[in-house]
Amino acid sequence: MAQPRTIDTLIGELVAVSQDALVLAVVTASIYLPARYLLVPGVKRGLRALGVDDAVTLPLGKLLWAAFSGFALFAGVTVSGLASFLAATEAITAGATVAVGFASKDVLGNLVSGAFIVLDPTYNIGDWIRWKDNEGIIEDISFRVTRIHTFDNELVVVPNSELTANAVTNPAAKDRLRVSTTFGIGYEDDVERAEAIIVEEALANDDVVDRPGPTVRVAELGDNAVVLDARFWIADPARMDFVRIRSELTSAVKARFDDEGISLPAPQRELSGALATTRVDGDA
Repeated sequence: MAQPRTIDTLIGELVAVSQDALVLAVVTASIYLPARYLLVPGVKRGLRALGVDDAVTLPLGKLLWAAFSGFALFAGVTVSGLASFLAATEAITAGATVAVGFASKDVLGNLVSGAFIVLDPTYNIGDWIRWKDNEGIIEDISFRVTRIHTFDNELVVVPNSELTANAVTNPAAKDRLRVSTTFGIGYEDDVERAEAIIVEEALANDDVVDRPGPTVRVAELGDNAVVLDARFWIADPARMDFVRIRSELTSAVKARFDDEGISLPAPQRELSGALATTRVDGDA
């Protein structure tokens, strides 16, 4: 039968555990701190000097930091003697392991998804992407989440598994981008003249390429307007360029329509979407 522990025994055990905890802290810090503030930043600077993209450099730096953190903790536990203490409480350890296993299921899924994203050359820091009903600029990619800066100046933290499970559009991935926008003119107006004006104004914009050239087609006969679908291409696309060029072209076309007496009917409710629609396409 086990003898009851006395106060002196309990105090002795507490002192021993405290000493082990101090050794754990010292050993862990001696490995973690140099890796965190010297090794990992050095690796990042070296990769950037070699021209490696931040989409690879940043996650790799985080992976190294996590690896050295785990190694530092493992070494500290081993050297301090707390390993025997943890073995003595194996029931608690086993329960904690099961709980962590259930809690980390989604985390592991995001880690696997993060590895695919990091290795995918179509995902890069600074890219403009669209997924579901969201869009923004990739600010950071880690092995668990991707941080995206929206155009409303919000920072969205997206689990990597959401990006790999859904279609993601990168409008600026190619060297050219086709933009489609629509204009509505009155039934009494000259359709051919309106088409010619749109093409002329598109070609007059220095940011619109002439090969392939802009095109205009009748897209719909609405209740109070003939809807024209204008398509043009821009080079080296970025989101801000796309918005600016579309606005410039729309303003120029309206001014020409006003000068030549071509009307722009006020859209009825059923046409409000058709007369103000813009599409972004990566390919013809």
